[in-house]
Amino acid sequence: MTPETSANGDGRPVNRPQRSLAARLVFVAAVWSTIALAIAGVFLVSLYERASERAFDAQLEVHIKALIAEMLATNADASADQATATLTAPTYRGDPRFSLPLSGWYWTVRRADSPSILYASESLVGDPLNTPPIGQDDANAGFIVGPTGDEIRVLQQRITVEDAAYVIAVGAATAGFWADIFEFARLVAITLCIVGLGLILAIFLQVKFGLRPLARLRASLSAVRQGEAERIDEALPREIAPLAVELNALIVSNKEIVERARTHVGNLAHGLKTPLSVISNEARASGGPLADKVSEQASIMSTQIQHHLERARMAAQRRVIGVSCETEPVLARLIRAMGKIYQDKGVDVGFAQSGQVRFRGESQDLEEMSGNLIDNACKWAGSKVRVQVAPLNDPATNRDMFTITVEDDGPGLTPEQRAEAIKRGRRLDETVPGTGLGLSIVADLAALYGGTFDLESSSLGGLKARLVLPALSKE
Repeated sequence: MTPETSANGDGRPVNRPQRSLAARLVFVAAVWSTIALAIAGVFLVSLYERASERAFDAQLEVHIKALIAEMLATNADASADQATATLTAPTYRGDPRFSLPLSGWYWTVRRADSPSILYASESLVGDPLNTPPIGQDDANAGFIVGPTGDEIRVLQQRITVEDAAYVIAVGAATAGFWADIFEFARLVAITLCIVGLGLILAIFLQVKFGLRPLARLRASLSAVRQGEAERIDEALPREIAPLAVELNALIVSNKEIVERARTHVGNLAHGLKTPLSVISNEARASGGPLADKVSEQASIMSTQIQHHLERARMAAQRRVIGVSCETEPVLARLIRAMGKIYQDKGVDVGFAQSGQVRFRGESQDLEEMSGNLIDNACKWAGSKVRVQVAPLNDPATNRDMFTITVEDDGPGLTPEQRAEAIKRGRRLDETVPGTGLGLSIVADLAALYGGTFDLESSSLGGLKARLVLPALSKE
């Protein structure tokens, strides 16, 4: 499953957080357990209902047999081989409810070929009991509507006496029958709900315990990301231990690539600086228009080489995994150094920070960017420089960011001069020492980290430099 993405303002995809793995496992298990327990509950209630019907029919069958025994009287005066059964009118009261009017318990006797009732229990009080046709079966059972409109469970049986067929029907109201079933269903539902909650709790504990190594892996990876550790702990279950091994290999490989890049950058810098120095020295010693032109172009080449080597170094550092630093110690150290450098000028450098902020990058880069801005502000300030650090949430990228603002009370710049100041190698005042690369390096390095750099007017009257950089989240 791929993470959901959407494009932000600059066209980059932004990952949206999805439901946690533990929540997915618990949700699926809870849904399956609920369905399985519901099916089990329906099955149990159905079994109980069938068993209750058989028990109810067995009770009705006892009354039918008692009626048959009372109806079939044997001629006691005849010999054993000549004994015959004769039909007598039953007055069966095996249950007191057969005598209570409309009690819900009834019996009837009728001819099989006629719907007319021959005999009936006193509880019917003359009302009919509309039993369905029995057909050729010896017995059948079913539900009918009783005299009072209530549901009756009736059992019928066919008997033959003196070549005549009779149907005996015994019925009873099902109110108590269904009440027992509903009570059983209620108890089953309560029991299964308790069992279901217990299962879900057990599943939650199982998932929480089973995914604990992933939490350890996340904590170890977070420690590497925050610079608190250099490697991920590999003491993990065998299912995810290879992942930790591969991540450690990736970290080592990344560091090796960065170190090689830094070495190549340094070698290139040393290899080019010496020939350029020789050319510049020879040109200055020779004099003349050609020498001046050669010296000028050598200076431009040196500036360009320094700029691009700096960009290469910054790009290599930007890709180091697990590097971060606290902003307050770096900036406090820079401000102390600038205070000593510009002590004779009497510049007051103030510093304020809102909360704890951690830069997601190397401290050298933060020191270089902040140092350029503070140094530039101290150069042009009349008497006051203010440095502020504050966290910032970027709604466009949903990333944790923070801002560094450096303001001074100097002469400031016009909007056109601000745009020129950020360009590479541009110096607005040649009388002030410098190469003109400071602000352009700050802009390039901020862009490499996915941040921004702007120049604005300051409330102090001078220039306000605003640097936005990525912060390390507190998760």
